[in-house]
Amino acid sequence: MTLELNPAQKRLRSVVLLLAVGAYLLSFFHRVAPAAIAGDLAAAFDTSAASLGVLAATYFYVYTLMQIPTGVLADTLGPRKILTLGGLVAGVGSLLFGLAPTFDLAVVGRTLVGLGVSVAFIAMLKLVAVWYEERRFATLTGAAMFIGNLGSVSAGAPLAWAAQAAGWRAVFVVVGVLSLAIGVASWFLVKDRPGDVSATPATAGAAGARVDRTAWLGNLMTVMKNRATWPGFFVNMGIAGSLFSFAGLWAVPYFTQVHGMTRAVASNHTSVYFIGFAIGCAVIGRISDRMGRRKPLMVGGAILHALGWWFWIAAGPLPSGFTYALCSAMGLVTASLTLSWVCAKEVNPPLLSGTATSVVNVGVFLGPAILQPLVGWVMDQGWQ
Repeated sequence: MTLELNPAQKRLRSVVLLLAVGAYLLSFFHRVAPAAIAGDLAAAFDTSAASLGVLAATYFYVYTLMQIPTGVLADTLGPRKILTLGGLVAGVGSLLFGLAPTFDLAVVGRTLVGLGVSVAFIAMLKLVAVWYEERRFATLTGAAMFIGNLGSVSAGAPLAWAAQAAGWRAVFVVVGVLSLAIGVASWFLVKDRPGDVSATPATAGAAGARVDRTAWLGNLMTVMKNRATWPGFFVNMGIAGSLFSFAGLWAVPYFTQVHGMTRAVASNHTSVYFIGFAIGCAVIGRISDRMGRRKPLMVGGAILHALGWWFWIAAGPLPSGFTYALCSAMGLVTASLTLSWVCAKEVNPPLLSGTATSVVNVGVFLGPAILQPLVGWVMDQGWQ
């Protein structure tokens, strides 16, 4: 597909993508933030590891449940409305989480955060699919994920530092205000498609086509009945499940108690992990687009990721230089899962890109939703 955009439309699509990526950045921050402040949360609410795992995984529960509805809404209501609502809900949830006097209210706040940010990624993919040429989809998705993953990096060592300097509650209040600002800006600045603003006839015809809003269930079944949709779902469930269960929550306690690291050094390792992931996201889409292939990169990344786990489990004490390199390498190869959304888009009708990517995206959050509390329960059996 070739888009014929005038200069005003090209400027607008940059603003649209910037807001979508900003919302996605905050979603990644919330996704992994509990890892850096796990000790603070346990002390603030006097809770067990299993309960802390549930608190962290609540985000993933609601995120998982919202993925398919988000895809349908992206194809029907459009990204503008869901980005606006998502920013407002996530902002309120972050404020509540930061100010919560009790564990129960913290869970409610975390749930609202998960509900609000659950729309960011699918809305971003939908906007990239509509505003940019198809041949650039994997490259732009990877670049957007690279920027979004800075949220993961900021939720490592920077969050640990900020939590010590200003308190973890103040950090989440500030993040809540930013979410509210992105929600309001999305309402006024985001356009669902180039045809919504000064489009030439050729552009309006190409990019302005709309999915039938009354046929959403049939469209969803079309995607789910397509066997080619599902491999990406299982890739996401396995790789993302281990990624966010470890680097997103339990890495800092593991590094401090098993490898004797200080909290700051352990947080640095999680930041390096997500820096590797961000770099991988930036390059793997471009490599895949140039190769014209997806499967070899996905399979190779999964194998190398599994090999990295062998070192953590079986290799015993490791020198610090090696542990940093290992975190970086595992983050880099983990980025192979990003091709799952490209595959889902390519094997389904273009107008159903939101629904298709949301179905495989369920795996990204179902995996951590299962593993985070499960790992916490296992730890409760043996730690002191």
